[in-house]
Amino acid sequence: MMVIRPVERDDLAQLMKLAGKTGGGLTSLPADSDTLSDRIERSVLTWQGKLPQAEQGYVFVMADSETEQVVGICAIEVAVGLQDPWYNFRVGTQVHASRELNVYKVLPTLSLSNDHTGSSELCTLFLDPDYRNGKNGYLLSKSRFLFIAAFRERFMQKIVAEMRGVSDENGHSPFWESVGSRFFSMSFSTADYLSGTGKKTFIAELMPKHPLYTDYLSAEAQAVIGKTHPQTSPARAVLEAEGFRYQNYIDIFDGGPTLECDIDRVRAIRKSRLRPVAVVERVDESLPLCLVGNERYDDFRVVLLNVDPHGEALRITAEQAATLHCEQGDSLRVVTLGCEEKKA
Repeated sequence: MMVIRPVERDDLAQLMKLAGKTGGGLTSLPADSDTLSDRIERSVLTWQGKLPQAEQGYVFVMADSETEQVVGICAIEVAVGLQDPWYNFRVGTQVHASRELNVYKVLPTLSLSNDHTGSSELCTLFLDPDYRNGKNGYLLSKSRFLFIAAFRERFMQKIVAEMRGVSDENGHSPFWESVGSRFFSMSFSTADYLSGTGKKTFIAELMPKHPLYTDYLSAEAQAVIGKTHPQTSPARAVLEAEGFRYQNYIDIFDGGPTLECDIDRVRAIRKSRLRPVAVVERVDESLPLCLVGNERYDDFRVVLLNVDPHGEALRITAEQAATLHCEQGDSLRVVTLGCEEKKA
């Protein structure tokens, strides 16, 4: 059984192997031991309540409950931009008009923005390609919503998620070539790596302070503004089914879309409910597949189970209860996996 749990210091070696499978483009999971070790430590200190809000971030892993092999990672930043500026481009327009010449021109623009400062962020979603089957991807992505629902007071009003933009198999990004390379004088992979390892000062120092007219970009760059990398499209569909929307903000490096939603309007958060545990010998596998998580802050667990989310109690086996670190009568949070599960 696959289970979501908090990251531990002993997970570093397995996360390094996982990072080596990303193929680049995931700035928050670089194959850098020091960076990953620092990320794990920050997560552990967040759970221990030893960090200010501006530095807090939760990291979760997906592991096989029997072998303890780590096959996926996901995370939540509590409040972005309160310590280091959080940048993106706002896609907008400028109007140039002359009544005398009878000219009225609407020009699309990109403006450097910090508008999402103070938002919570979904980030660092990656699943080992060998385990991209069944409902593992849904479990990994949506498990975070049960954690937010259980501990709502720890998060902000809005939540955002940056989607990976378009690049080819060689890491070539048409948006970067037309925008970033003009200001940074380095390769996309280098800038991506520096950002992922926390060296972000250069962004503020080198990015343009005035709006950019997108008509000056290459046709290839214009075509990928707000577009998602094919490998990330399923993750985008999962979030959109939960209520996230693209509101004309994009990544400054690859032009990928930033999705956003009010936290309390996210379907899995809004519709999740607490139910007491009833330990039984057998479960009805015809019941809907649901996300089921415990309410233990320091020992959080989420799994996918066939249960009745509307029943008076959640009927689960002793083995399932052990995986969730719960007992008869404890409360578990439950929500249906969602309508898109039928398409998987």
